[in-house]
Amino acid sequence: MSTTEVFLIAMTLIFTIPYMIWRVGKTEYYAPLVVVQIITGILLGPGILGKVFPDYYTFIFNPPVIQLLNGIAWWAVMLFVWVAGIELDLRKAWEHRRESGITAGLALGTPLIFGCMSAAGMLMYDGWIGPKAMTWQFVMGVGMACAVTALPILILLMEKLEILRQPVGQRILRYASIDDIAIWGVLALILMDWERVGKQAGFLLGFAIIGYFFRKLMVWLPARDRWYVGLIWLAVCGFGADWSGLHFMVGAFLAGAIMDGEWFDQKQMDMLRQHVLLVIMPVFFLSTGLRTNWALGGATVFIAAGVLLLASVSGKLLGTYIAGKILKWKPGEGSLIGWLLQTKALIMIIFVNVLLDKGIITSETFTALLLMAVASTMLAVPVVSPKLERMKEIIFRSK
Repeated sequence: MSTTEVFLIAMTLIFTIPYMIWRVGKTEYYAPLVVVQIITGILLGPGILGKVFPDYYTFIFNPPVIQLLNGIAWWAVMLFVWVAGIELDLRKAWEHRRESGITAGLALGTPLIFGCMSAAGMLMYDGWIGPKAMTWQFVMGVGMACAVTALPILILLMEKLEILRQPVGQRILRYASIDDIAIWGVLALILMDWERVGKQAGFLLGFAIIGYFFRKLMVWLPARDRWYVGLIWLAVCGFGADWSGLHFMVGAFLAGAIMDGEWFDQKQMDMLRQHVLLVIMPVFFLSTGLRTNWALGGATVFIAAGVLLLASVSGKLLGTYIAGKILKWKPGEGSLIGWLLQTKALIMIIFVNVLLDKGIITSETFTALLLMAVASTMLAVPVVSPKLERMKEIIFRSK
């Protein structure tokens, strides 16, 4: 078969298998379609499909096809991160800065500490730290992966729970938005290359200067032109960040973060996010699954994933519990918020893909973190739903 034909077979599998699992298995309560797509990517990867049907796997996912899929995946995830950056609104967080700062700080800082402790334990064994990593980069990277909250997935889950537009939903968005900024800041710090620090400083300085004029241009442009110019800006920022050694994902986030959501129609923004998730993000999930590795043994990887999950969940819950004590929340409120902030999936997967690209973690660590992200996200709705039923008055609390 030609490369085109094999590529189309791969695309058929990418869209058919997760949809059938999601629709026939009725997994929506535990796992929305995007989570099923991530799991399917793992199943179609070399550790499972490649082991069971090695000839079939190498026929479908041959190097030319993987190269084509990676190109689509890169652009898909750049678009997704760009939209996430545009949708960040820190003005509400500033209005409630004491409450938001305390909660976001503890919800991020506590699991970060627990995750760093787990990473330090992993350093005692071979096969986890990447070939290009310094010890602090590995520890901080794994720790931050345990602390991440995925803002886009959080929005999807709160829509399902019908609390997104309620006061409690807006509070949680404030906390997650602050943490989102911190995540990308820490990633930029981890990726700082002291041999290329001049390039990186040059990129950031150029970004600040050109970004100032870009904002002026976007305000001046008619609304119909902003989308197109925004995409050009995305590609340029992605190139600049990658050229400097910071990675194109950092550039994609910066490209969106400097833009104002009010420049765009909110319905169109929602549709773009949904269309990106529907049309091209499944390719990213598949390409992520192709990077999993079980060379250290399935049991070892699962044990590592379990330890990381424990660090992530307990750290997040402890952080929001302490925040609740400081801010005098009602009993159980910190737990409810902590469980909702467990959602990791997309942003964490993007984060660890960057760490793997840069050689900071190995593919075995990547696999363990991926399993942790899926499990953490799947726990959120089943735990939160009964809590909301028992604590309905919390839904309408604005602080």
